Amino acid sequence: NPYILATLLFGLGLGTTITFASSHWLLAWMGLEINTLAIIPLMAQHHHPRAVEATTKYFLTQATAAAMLLFASTTNAWLTGQWDIQQMSHPVPLTLITLALALKIGLAPMHTWLPEVLQGLDLTTGLVLSTWQKLAPFALLLQIQNVNPTILVTLGLASTLVGGWGGLNQTQLRKVLAYSSIAHLGWMILILQYSPSLTLLALLTYFVMTFSTFLVFKLNKSTSINALAISWTKAPILTSLTPLVLLSLGGLPPLTGFMPKWLILQELAKQDLAPLATLAALSALLSLYFYLRISYAMTLTMSPNNLTGVTPWRFSSPQLTLPLAIATTATISLL
Repeated sequence: NPYILATLLFGLGLGTTITFASSHWLLAWMGLEINTLAIIPLMAQHHHPRAVEATTKYFLTQATAAAMLLFASTTNAWLTGQWDIQQMSHPVPLTLITLALALKIGLAPMHTWLPEVLQGLDLTTGLVLSTWQKLAPFALLLQIQNVNPTILVTLGLASTLVGGWGGLNQTQLRKVLAYSSIAHLGWMILILQYSPSLTLLALLTYFVMTFSTFLVFKLNKSTSINALAISWTKAPILTSLTPLVLLSLGGLPPLTGFMPKWLILQELAKQDLAPLATLAALSALLSLYFYLRISYAMTLTMSPNNLTGVTPWRFSSPQLTLPLAIATTATISLL
């Protein structure tokens, strides 16, 4: 029903906006809750057992994270008499809140729910989960000052490594995208302490790249690597384009995805964290490997096919192809 959909999407926007606009922890928490409650019906809309299972898992993790956040902010108010987000000073609630937000966006080692949840959703809701749902917790992470840098660096490094290793063994595209999301978030958290503007840049480019990747898979109607292997009969132009999008997601120069990684490595080196930068760069190679594998399946193998009855890609809907054109262009050539 369009009315219900409109209401839910409004709720989604409202929750994020409230969190953006709040300087009080209680209001921020409320925004996150509205956000979670709005996306849950969207996730379960197809009434598929897997979708319902994914929704349940998502609800439980998000409720846990929100409860942790509320507990930490109450503890902070109790210890310091301060509800202001900017004024956090006590290390205990600070650490707790950082961990709660990490659980909310799925940073390693609190990442295990993300691939499971994403695998149960359709590509459109999956896209919302991978992009829009990250905004509110990120706004809070950017606002809290003087967190112990060790925590953030540990979370970030763990995420880039887990995102690299985890995606290697996957054949399902949504799980690969989930691990890629974990890895990208790791990069953003790594630099959060030293250069917040770079974190925002990385977040923005990640959004553009994820958007085009999800749209490509949606146009192809593919959810596994096997389905991609026969996509050259459905959409030949798209098949030659997708590897570029995927390699950009992996961070290969001269594509867009290289830009945030390049700047982040430079900033880490400036901060005398060369070993950290080296580890992060090596973990990016892991991600690159599984993107390359998908690209190989798409473009360098010819699969047997009898897809004569498939509608040609030219007749697909313009409301899908126009954003796709814009997003893929941005993903490939923004550097």
